[in-house]
Amino acid sequence: MNDLKPVLYIIGILISFTGSMMFLPMIVDLLNYSDDWKTFMISGLFTIAIGLSLILIFRNKILKLSVRQAFLLTVLSWIIVAFFSSIPFVLGDTKLSFIDAFFESVSGVTTTGSTVIVDLDNLSRGILLWRSLLQWFGGIGIILLALSVLPMLQIGGMQLFHLESDDPYEKTLPRIGKSGLEIASIYLTLTLACSAMYYFSGMGGFDAIAHSMTTISTGGFSTYNQSFAEFNSNSIEWICLIFMILGSLPFVIFLKSIHGDSKVIFKDDQIKLFFSIIVILVVVMTLWLIVFSNQPLSTSIRESAFNIVSILTGTGYSSTNFNLWGSFGLVVLFVIMFIGGCAGSTTGGIKIFRIKLLFGAGKIQIKKLIQPHGVFVSKFNGKTIKEEAYYSVMGFFFLYIALFSLVAASLAAMEIDFLTAVSASASAISNVGPGLGDIIGPSGNYASLPDLAKIILSLTMVIGRLEIFTFLVLLSLNFWKA
Repeated sequence: MNDLKPVLYIIGILISFTGSMMFLPMIVDLLNYSDDWKTFMISGLFTIAIGLSLILIFRNKILKLSVRQAFLLTVLSWIIVAFFSSIPFVLGDTKLSFIDAFFESVSGVTTTGSTVIVDLDNLSRGILLWRSLLQWFGGIGIILLALSVLPMLQIGGMQLFHLESDDPYEKTLPRIGKSGLEIASIYLTLTLACSAMYYFSGMGGFDAIAHSMTTISTGGFSTYNQSFAEFNSNSIEWICLIFMILGSLPFVIFLKSIHGDSKVIFKDDQIKLFFSIIVILVVVMTLWLIVFSNQPLSTSIRESAFNIVSILTGTGYSSTNFNLWGSFGLVVLFVIMFIGGCAGSTTGGIKIFRIKLLFGAGKIQIKKLIQPHGVFVSKFNGKTIKEEAYYSVMGFFFLYIALFSLVAASLAAMEIDFLTAVSASASAISNVGPGLGDIIGPSGNYASLPDLAKIILSLTMVIGRLEIFTFLVLLSLNFWKA
């Protein structure tokens, strides 16, 4: 129990913070004369009471986490916060079952964006704001996790991204206090800028605030059933595209830019590859839409750019029904679900740096076949990549594909059709949101899936968000014997 004290103390703080967040949608519903304000008041008070109880019972003057405790805290915090965040969905106007509410909540805090709510257009503003808040705070949590805890735990090659590289175990956590506030300030500034640009481009005030939070967090929750197709605005879509990309860049790059290294964004290997992938995909898909759909060039560029970036970054907005893009279009969208954005951003997926390392490893193997006695190295941002980083990334990639296959097979065993099963699995593990096909595609939702499928997908969203290893290590007997 002594090992759990600091973990439960921090979880108590997170639960209390979650409860306090519920008062924001309560105020919104009060101002809009919606009876749902009572739901948020009751949910908030109950959640804060539980959180404060844990704080008082397990408070400790010395708060130092071991690596084992960090693993446990990382996994438990996402699941427990999602559990308490689901309460308003159960008690409010949505009247969701607990499984549906938990699915919606997990989808929010992991910034996945999948939904089981059928009619968003007629929900109270409070519940719509709550969905956006879950993704917004989930997004900043993901950034701090990616820049602090995951490098310390050396998850899937993330040791390449220490905030300080000389002594990660001692200095990473204290560094959060210094850099975390700056990163949070950048995150808030980008959100406000996005909201203002949405508003001045014709989006209503509430919609601008709600969508700015789910854009910069690359979460994808919308206030409308039709997502961004509801606005039918060129300017709004291009603004959204820009901020989806910004949310997919390493936030430490913004930090370095502020501190004087203004050219760092042009030198980072991840960013260069990320933009190259976007340009290639948009050009290819634009040409395909011109040929396949006989659309004008401007429409093809607009639709391909927005939806390619949305799926690649794991945001999951849609401006059109991309199920109508033909087999080639669906295959491209399916493949890019796995890629994601840059490490240290709000996105999910395999991540750009791992794609680069895997290609680098492949190139080295080809060179060794040609020159068996040659010595070859691969570099990332000018630094030679160590062998253990390769092993870590390849192990991550194998588990990623294995988990995707297992989840897809599990869904198919429930008589879910092939396209829905494989795209739901890919979407959940990569935290994308919508899948492909008529059921869970851009015009559908996850409401009709069996409860067991929703439970499996909820767990997959968490595992994918925590970079797989973080969760799987808890299943090891050696972890609990340590």
